[in-house]
Amino acid sequence: PYMKIHFLFLLAHGLAIILTNYSFFGLTGIANALTIGLAISFPKSPKQCKLSMKFKITRKYITFPLSKEEQDFLLAYSMVVHHKVQNFERLLRAIYAPQNIYCVHVDKKAPASVFIAINAITSCFPNVFMVSKPVDVVYAGWTRVQADLNCMADLYNTSTNWKYFINLCGQDFPLKTNLEIVQALRSLKGGNSLESEEMPQGKKRRVMNVYQVIDGQIQQTGKTKDPTPFNLPILSGNAYIVVNRGYIHSVLEDERIQALIEWAKDTYSPDEFLWATIQRMSGVPGSTWPNRKFDMTDMNAIARMVKWQGHEGSEGSLQAVYPECKGHHVRSICVYGAGDLQWLIEQHHLFANKFDADRDPIAIYCLEKYLRHKALTELD
Repeated sequence: PYMKIHFLFLLAHGLAIILTNYSFFGLTGIANALTIGLAISFPKSPKQCKLSMKFKITRKYITFPLSKEEQDFLLAYSMVVHHKVQNFERLLRAIYAPQNIYCVHVDKKAPASVFIAINAITSCFPNVFMVSKPVDVVYAGWTRVQADLNCMADLYNTSTNWKYFINLCGQDFPLKTNLEIVQALRSLKGGNSLESEEMPQGKKRRVMNVYQVIDGQIQQTGKTKDPTPFNLPILSGNAYIVVNRGYIHSVLEDERIQALIEWAKDTYSPDEFLWATIQRMSGVPGSTWPNRKFDMTDMNAIARMVKWQGHEGSEGSLQAVYPECKGHHVRSICVYGAGDLQWLIEQHHLFANKFDADRDPIAIYCLEKYLRHKALTELD
């Protein structure tokens, strides 16, 4: 089929770049050449970016809507990052469209060089901005949610035109073009798409006990949590969501949700149940009933493809959810390699996590080429 032939071409092209750079620069040259695909000169300050279009031209950003369908269906993105400026820039380039709007949250404890570089990049675009209230993000702590909440508020107050919200982290990458994303969201007919299912027994301790951050790490206090406000049932999910504007309005204004947010602030990894629980609350636009028949797994939702090591295996195995990772694992999550790409693009998910250009630059390089070629082909 065409897609497989096209990927073979991209892989061959990537290997050609490797061989060329190895001849001249050795292994270091390979990493440098493929980390961005081309040599990039990042803007060093907002002033420099405003004085020159060279960055956008060199990086070939799409600077006009590619179709009326996309122009009429605006998206809002929250991007939470803390390192790897090059990964961030490549992600932004892959999802950028001038009609959309992007809020970028850089962890307050990120090195100054990271903040300065990302701030300079965002200043190149009128529809990309830094969050107004950055926070110090702690793994599995409340501030991971707060980072997205702050971007939600900024996006909601900045523009009234966007229809759907998508949140990303720095190691995500799209599997679809902007047009394909728009078409997938239109097919939801106002619904939301995110993991939301019964809380597994092994995770219930996360919401039954009180946790607090001590020396930058979240720890259990030994205290027991009070019952949820309004006796809300807590559902299990993950940090990644695709939701309509009305859902965001509810998150920001609904008194029940505000009470739930306050209750969740001393739990463990609240991002893995808060959005899922809100999705099952009555009155929230695009929500579904809390009955188990409406449960949505991460495989059935379109928000994100994440490969967990414990669910990998051979096709036909009752225990396996997806094939084995061809890259490597970090915290039991697959960091995709080039060998994962063919399987990934066959999935219905809009984005995948995780990618690391430092470890396997060919994976992102091929996806970049594939998506750009497809986006331009869609113009025909």
